[in-house]
This record gives sequence, structure tokens and C-alpha cells, in this order.
Amino acid sequence: MTTERHKAKLSTIDRQKGIDVDAVLDAARECVIAVGWRRTTLTDVARRAGISRMSIYRKWQDMTRLMSDVMAREWSNFAGVHLLSGSDTASLTPAKVSAAIVEVATAVRENLLFQKVVEVDPELLLPYVLHRRGRAQNSLLSVLEAAVKAGQDAETLRQGDPRGVARTVLTAMQGFVFSGKTMTDSLTANELSEQYRQLIERYLTP
Repeated sequence: MTTERHKAKLSTIDRQKGIDVDAVLDAARECVIAVGWRRTTLTDVARRAGISRMSIYRKWQDMTRLMSDVMAREWSNFAGVHLLSGSDTASLTPAKVSAAIVEVATAVRENLLFQKVVEVDPELLLPYVLHRRGRAQNSLLSVLEAAVKAGQDAETLRQGDPRGVARTVLTAMQGFVFSGKTMTDSLTANELSEQYRQLIERYLTP
């Protein structure tokens, strides 16, 4: 998911500079999956997207900035997020919310771009684990806070500061996503997902 606000921003840039932003992001994604982030240049992306090198440089000065946009689009666009944001308040039960959260976490962990970055360019992810949140994390956090608040108002979810509850859920999700592979030596991925689902469901139960 790219947020509606982010979509509007990208559309404006598209009109101003004549760039098909989605086509460029698609091209960058394909390049990174093929050879990794460090081995991909803006020239490679421009060539794959079928635009001039100068056109891409006017919008993205380096691969770090371009990759930031790729990741923001890639890891926000999962069904579980839409399930949470599109639910009526009465349906926001611990079981439904925990299932949606596990769906998002599993989708990220199994995502081809994520797997490639973890495999060859893990340092790209470290700032979002140790120092700051990225746009995809902030977008998901916003959806989680709203869902928690709505569930609390409907008395289907546990009470407490929705900001703290949402941040706790997101912190647990990041552990599941980033470290899940290290914990499946004696468990299957599905078994680990079920344990995580139970953890979140019980945490959210009033």
C-alpha cells in the first residue's frame, strides 16, 4: 500500500516531471531482485524503465532515495492492512485483528524483494530496525492505532493507550519478520505464525 497521501504526492511529481513513477519503481524492484541493491545503479533502472538517465536523476538523486520509495510502496500494500482499515468496528475482534497482523507479517517475510534485501543487502534494513521508522512502518502504525481505538470503542479489544498497544504489536511483528528465519530450525514457518497469532490475540483480548 502506498498511502493515499503518498499516491497524491507521486502523481504530482509525475505530472510535473513527466515520469511514470510506478514504472520506475517497478523497474527498480526488478533490478534489485535480479542483482541486489548495491549492484543496481540509477542508469540500470532508467534503462529498464525506458526513460532517460537525466529524467530519473531529476527525481531520485541516488539509489538510496529510490529504494526508499520502492520499499514504501512494496511493504505497505498487503491485504491484511486493508482488512484492518476496511473493517467495521464490531468486527474488530482479537481473532480478526491478530489474523490480519499475521497476514501482513507473513506477506512481508515471504516477499521476494524483502528476501533479496535480507540475503544480499541487509544493511539497507538496519536503520528501520535500530534508528527510525520508515513510511511503510508509519503507515501500518497509523492503521493499527485506528483499529485498536475502534475496537476499544466497540469494547471488543483490550483497553489502554492505543498508541502503546499499536507500537507493542508492531514491535512484536518486526521481531517475527526480521528474526523469524532464525527461529524455524525446529518449527515450520506455519507453526511459528500460529504461535505469533496466539500471542497477539491474547494480548488484545479484554
